[in-house]
Amino acid sequence: MNNNQKDRLRTAWKQLTRFFRNEKTQKNARVTYQVFWNLTLILIIVGILGFSFAGGVGAGYFAALVKDEPVRSKEDLKKDIYNYEETSEVYFANEVYLGKLKSDLEREEVSIDKVSKYLQNAVIATEDEYFYEHDGVVPKAILRAIYQEFSNASVQSGGSTLTQQLIKNQVLTNEVSFDRKAKEILLALRVEKFFEKKEILETYLNVSTLGRNSSGRNIAGVESAAEGIFGVEAKDLTLPQSAFIAGLPQSPFGYTPYTQQGKLKDNQQPGINRMKTVLKRMYSNGYITKDEYDKAKAYDITKDFIGKSEMPSEKYPWLTYEIEKRSIEILSVNLAKEDGYEEKDLEDDDLKAQYVALADRKLRQNGYKIYTTVNKKIYDKMQEVTKNYPNFGYDKPTQVVDPDTKETKTVSQPVEAGAILIENKTGKIISFVGGRDFKREQTNHATASLRSNGSTMKPLLVYGPGIELGKISPGSVSANVPISIGAWSPGNYGGGSYTGVSTAREALKKSYNIPAALFYKKIINLRPASYLEKMGFSTVTKGDYSNLSMSLGAMDRGVTVEENVNAFGTFANSGEFIDAYMIDKIVSKDGKVIYQHKVKPVDVFSPQAAYLTLDMMRDVVNSGTAASVRNRLAFSSDWAGKTGTSQNYWDAWFVATNPNVSFGTWLGYDKPKSLQGNYNGLEYNKRNIYYWADLINAAYKAEPKLIDPDKRFQMPGGIVSRSFCGVSGLLPSSSCQKAGLVKSDLFIAKYAPSKADNSFIDGQYVSVGSKRYAALPQTPGEFTSGGFMLNPDSFADIGLQYVIDPGAIIPGGEEKGEVVATKAKLNDNGKAPAPLSISMSSDKITWGLHPEGDVVGYRVYKDGKKVASINAGAELVYKVGSGGSYYVTAVDIVGKESSPSQHVESGAKKASKEDSTKNKDDRKKDNIANEDKKTEAKEETRTSGQDKAKDSDTQQEQDKNKDQDQDQDEDDADKEDTKTDKNKDTVNDKDKETNNAEEEEE
Repeated sequence: MNNNQKDRLRTAWKQLTRFFRNEKTQKNARVTYQVFWNLTLILIIVGILGFSFAGGVGAGYFAALVKDEPVRSKEDLKKDIYNYEETSEVYFANEVYLGKLKSDLEREEVSIDKVSKYLQNAVIATEDEYFYEHDGVVPKAILRAIYQEFSNASVQSGGSTLTQQLIKNQVLTNEVSFDRKAKEILLALRVEKFFEKKEILETYLNVSTLGRNSSGRNIAGVESAAEGIFGVEAKDLTLPQSAFIAGLPQSPFGYTPYTQQGKLKDNQQPGINRMKTVLKRMYSNGYITKDEYDKAKAYDITKDFIGKSEMPSEKYPWLTYEIEKRSIEILSVNLAKEDGYEEKDLEDDDLKAQYVALADRKLRQNGYKIYTTVNKKIYDKMQEVTKNYPNFGYDKPTQVVDPDTKETKTVSQPVEAGAILIENKTGKIISFVGGRDFKREQTNHATASLRSNGSTMKPLLVYGPGIELGKISPGSVSANVPISIGAWSPGNYGGGSYTGVSTAREALKKSYNIPAALFYKKIINLRPASYLEKMGFSTVTKGDYSNLSMSLGAMDRGVTVEENVNAFGTFANSGEFIDAYMIDKIVSKDGKVIYQHKVKPVDVFSPQAAYLTLDMMRDVVNSGTAASVRNRLAFSSDWAGKTGTSQNYWDAWFVATNPNVSFGTWLGYDKPKSLQGNYNGLEYNKRNIYYWADLINAAYKAEPKLIDPDKRFQMPGGIVSRSFCGVSGLLPSSSCQKAGLVKSDLFIAKYAPSKADNSFIDGQYVSVGSKRYAALPQTPGEFTSGGFMLNPDSFADIGLQYVIDPGAIIPGGEEKGEVVATKAKLNDNGKAPAPLSISMSSDKITWGLHPEGDVVGYRVYKDGKKVASINAGAELVYKVGSGGSYYVTAVDIVGKESSPSQHVESGAKKASKEDSTKNKDDRKKDNIANEDKKTEAKEETRTSGQDKAKDSDTQQEQDKNKDQDQDQDEDDADKEDTKTDKNKDTVNDKDKETNNAEEEEE
């Protein structure tokens, strides 16, 4: 600064000083000061008054907004903020995790000490940076909300503390209004007063909506997000993963990496950008270092996203739906009982529907843990076997109605399958097969499909109850020939397998239907169907109690695989029925067991009756209709079981039990069609038995000790072995011994035979084909045989009053036996037999069975002299000697003889042309006669000419061959049998279709 500038400043300062020292100036300044001071005081007073007035109005307005909000206690608030939906979880046996049940929102609760610290800090840095400093609200946020409300701003942001968000989500609504905001502030302050910051943060982390998981399901809570997005638990989340999840609440479905189908989105940038924003805030707030920030920001988070994963309902559809159904049923009963109802009250459909709906909602929202009995290893193996089994059979076209268009269309229908494995002592359902393809057909064929159970009904309804009631023993005897009980005429398969008489053991082993029907007729008035209900059959109708064809499985409604197999376990449990179950226990999210299954045994049979039925069913597996299973098994066990086929071959069954488990399989079409037909070299019965074997072998590999116990069924006390007469079941008489019909078997001691057999009287009989009839006084002795006749008094005991042709009764089926029913008589038709037609081949004369039913023998003449008498039951052939002229005559029951047949010459080089022509015509007549064998015999007890016998020897042999081709099983089954058994039909477990539900068997 130069001298001139300094001088000017001094001059200005002197002038300013003189101005303020001037008296006039000072006077004016005092007046001005007073004015400004007074104005300032007035403004201050007005401001104070105005603020007080505004505060009062504001307080009053706030009070008015929250006047309807109740003052909530700590317990009330705790109940409200912790009241969030949590998905129920399901477990296999032994607490092996299966997955979460399907729900609208998947959530899994987690405690804060099991949440990554990165994630906790990321949420606070992003959503509420002053979380640990405020008391539930931030004043500036409140002022902002007030301004936005009064200014009608287009953006309504509201309060943003975690506490307020928790109140908004759990207690109030998402409505943007000052009314809701006021209540939110009030409740946030109370929450902060009652709860620790740690509790508030933990709840927020569990309730936040976080988009979708890799299954496409909506998720909430950080545990579900961690598992559903990255496949890790919340405690193991990395810094980038934590930042990604913390950014989701702002726009859950905008930032989520997955679509509704569980596929990864093509554009992941929005979520990645949001992750980087979260990381920046974490760095700004000092939660991470610069180095951590840089590394996390550069990290490729997309490589941590897990690919699409199947939900349990997708991987285990039949199982999860079955668990849901049973859990809902259990919960509905529990809820009804809590409200004072009894289980029987739920028979009211409306009341039941109400509690089922409530149970369904609670199941999907309350976070239950459901523990089941299903063994994962066995279940997985069985599904694999079913998927790869090559021998189910042919697909068949069937007509169905389209549910949308209501039009009838033709679709290809495959053979379906059902199977179930149950532990006997507990009733645990270890595994099951619901079907072959859930996407095609959702019906659970193991637990829900009702079908006729065919011959598997016999031990449950006929033999088990019959033995228990003391009316049947393994050695009880019944007729096994065509019968007629009123309008019902059951038959064995193909009209064959007739053995004259059969014991109960033989009948069950080879699944003869006629003995089963006759045995059932003896006990039906004792209501044996009640035993089915004791064994868990839930579909028995009133009509089933009186229907004779129930003995062959013809239920009105049918039975499920589960109930049918479950009932067989009764025999393994010494007569106690243990109801099958799948839900072992249900635990609430607070660890309280709200349901625990309890075994409630039901006494059905005595141990003795149960064992005898089991012992009979052992024969089915060892040498009967299921004998082919033995060579298919990978292990040896004490199996007892029964095969079954329903009418028209619609259903194929095999159910068996050992000391540990019961297991059964079923094959059939959903819309019933015949399973018959050779497929891959196997008939339907073997296709089912082999399927059974493959499944149980797979179960054995998974759990060998469970499937193959080292113990066998043990015979209880009170059982004795006794000899009996094979025609009556009574103690053998000397006549029975002479007839070779003495057998032995097991009996319950108090029901063992004590009365001597009186079934036989001496007499003479004639044979016609394979049948025998009582001789008449006029019958030529050359055609009669001496033997034993069945006493008419024994007819009722073995069912002979229902036998169509008593001549077919040959007890035991012995070829050389000498027994005949006294009622089996031939009626003389009143005329001499017509002449025979014979033929000559080489050195043998042959002819067919005479078409007239009263012919009992044939006489062979050479050069006019009788040289032989041949019984009508013998081989119709005569070997000629040296040259001569031969003819044959027929002789009837009263001795009338026919005219000679044509003559044939022995030793002649060539017959005359006339004879040759005649022989040709006669042979043609013979063929016609042999085709018409069903008119051969008449019964004395039936009107003349109405009922004639059905088969000739020739046709019977053809039937045998046909049956052998259809089921080789019986060849295996009969290896232990006598020579006479070898001549029986080998397909003994099938049935003719009868009135409404005949049984047809292997």
